[in-house]
Amino acid sequence: MSLRIQPARRPRKLKADGTPRARPVDWEGQEQAVLIRWLLGEKMRGEPVGQLLDAIYHVPNGGHRNKKTASDLKRQGVKAGVSDLPVRQARGGWHGLYLEFKATPPRDAALSESQFEWLEGSEYEGYCAVLARGLEEAKAVLREYASWPRTEVVGKPKALSNGTEWRKD
Repeated sequence: MSLRIQPARRPRKLKADGTPRARPVDWEGQEQAVLIRWLLGEKMRGEPVGQLLDAIYHVPNGGHRNKKTASDLKRQGVKAGVSDLPVRQARGGWHGLYLEFKATPPRDAALSESQFEWLEGSEYEGYCAVLARGLEEAKAVLREYASWPRTEVVGKPKALSNGTEWRKD
């Protein structure tokens, strides 16, 4: 039998009165998880917005990381400001949707300059770019986006001559 030694936890910072600070709550992350669970339910019920479940994903750019991990991720292409929930389904004349999700007020955070620039640049490049504050606003955005017709590609798209073929014959 081996004993497993737990690493010592760093004590939490103290408030001015000397009591420990409460652990921070990730309100945005919790609400975003509920949004994804809601999309799953909508897909199971056959609702049009449920079609977006297979096309939506989370970009884990936020959160606290140690300096080495943050440096490694930056070298691998992580960028500040990238929206939380891209949807890779072209609708309404757009190439796709970039949804920046914030918690429901009053627990929401301000839109950072890098997030503003990402949304602005995404819209310039032909993506629908939206800020949603809270679960209900995000649901409304996704319902509306799912109600739009699929964007049609006119003409035959170019094909790259580089890269490894992945399509099956």
